[in-house]
Amino acid sequence: MTKSIRSALLIAGSFAALAVTALPAHAVGCLSGAAAGAVAGHVAGGHAVIGAAGGCVVGHELAVKKEREAEANKLIADYETAPEGSPQRSRDLAGISRLSRKDVPVAVKWIQQHNVNTH
Repeated sequence: MTKSIRSALLIAGSFAALAVTALPAHAVGCLSGAAAGAVAGHVAGGHAVIGAAGGCVVGHELAVKKEREAEANKLIADYETAPEGSPQRSRDLAGISRLSRKDVPVAVKWIQQHNVNTH
């Protein structure tokens, strides 16, 4: 293994370790993105560290998006099974509305299809 590859892997590993301690909830997205970005950056001309940083950001964003989609699907399922007029249904609707304002496609579509007034 050449010195530059070893250095790049060490720096990428250090960056990933830092990401794990800073963002434990989304560490998997950051770690996988950083690994892919480091490889891509290295292949693109020795820019493994820059690739790892960019990959971490993109991986984190994708993980957050996936998490919000799952949360919206759960809230929608809970809303549809809760009794009419129940406090649980109101809380689920508030959560769906919050996610639709964050432009989560599942929540936006559900709000539009059900003509729900969220204001």
